[in-house]
Amino acid sequence: MIVRNCAGGVVFKDNKVFIMKNDKDEWILPKGKIRDEEIPPETAKARVEHEAGIINPKIVSAAGETAYEFYSYTRNKPVCNKITWFIMEADEEGFSVNHEEGFKEGGFYPIEEALKMITYSQDRSLVSLAYKRYQEFKEYQNKFNDNEGR
Repeated sequence: MIVRNCAGGVVFKDNKVFIMKNDKDEWILPKGKIRDEEIPPETAKARVEHEAGIINPKIVSAAGETAYEFYSYTRNKPVCNKITWFIMEADEEGFSVNHEEGFKEGGFYPIEEALKMITYSQDRSLVSLAYKRYQEFKEYQNKFNDNEGR
């Protein structure tokens, strides 16, 4: 079995999360293989920028890890993708789905709507948990900013 280490981003803008549809009509999150000397946060940020066209997403926190297996007919072997996820924040809702990479569409969707659209249950769980952490981060950030203003 081939094991690939990957990284990806759960990108929020206010109460919305970015998801996109791949060439298999699956609603997924941006992610990709960690290459050469890259570290997971670099890969996650680069994949969000490359696949989703989100400019300069900011990493807020680690989100956890997932893994899935599939059979690669081109390699004639099973593959296990292990993904390290990061919670990210976008400055704006601008994006540009990379059609050359096989993505059909995407966008920032309200959390409840996105959870119904996302294809895989572990991605739905990831988004749900990441959103709770993101909300906690925003609360902390607001309290900190309020205290700084005094």
